[in-house]
Amino acid sequence: MLQVEAIDFHYGASQALRQVSLSAAPGRVTCVMGRNGVGKTTLLRAIVGQQMVSAGRILWEGADISALAAYQRAARGIAYVPQGREIFPLLSVRENLYTGYASLPRPTRTLPEEIFHLFPVLRDMLGRRGGDLSGGQQQQLAIARALVMRPRLLVLDEPTEGIQPSIIKDIERVIRTLAARGDMAILLVEQYFEFARDLADDFIVMDRGEVVLSGKSDDMVEEDVRRRLTV
Repeated sequence: MLQVEAIDFHYGASQALRQVSLSAAPGRVTCVMGRNGVGKTTLLRAIVGQQMVSAGRILWEGADISALAAYQRAARGIAYVPQGREIFPLLSVRENLYTGYASLPRPTRTLPEEIFHLFPVLRDMLGRRGGDLSGGQQQQLAIARALVMRPRLLVLDEPTEGIQPSIIKDIERVIRTLAARGDMAILLVEQYFEFARDLADDFIVMDRGEVVLSGKSDDMVEEDVRRRLTV
């Protein structure tokens, strides 16, 4: 579904991404790993259209989407769960979920029952303000908001950051469930190695804006990956 081909990205005169390539296929979880500051978030923002690449191509379902705006990519089925969650703290949980309607045609603007099966706690909190939720509950809300869009590509930026272990397990279960459906590609940036290792079907490791290791998880040499993640 997703093919990133040798993309570069510049912040002014500074080059943040160098010839980065990856792919993400339906029913598979692709994990991007690396130390802080190596370009992981920049890569995701380029894929979802929040930043425009300076070279290379991003293909989605066979079409070049490199020049499309973020809202146009969202309308094509690409959903983004950003680092830090970025929910609306003064809106209720229900209203936060409704913001996922923005990319949908009016006849399909309903809350999928599936999100309450995946995140049962949200059903009981629909009237609560997003800012009153715990960090873990806000992360669940951010993922649920993305799922309201009925995505075919789900992009998640460090979903375990600052989250208690019990909710990390819940998020891992949800990602496994979504991948097992076989109709969604999942692209995940993660620094928590065990979480990424246990979920990944495919992986890439970045350093200084470049891909330095990549492959299928079965071929991963754990020692090599860990060495690239330690400061």
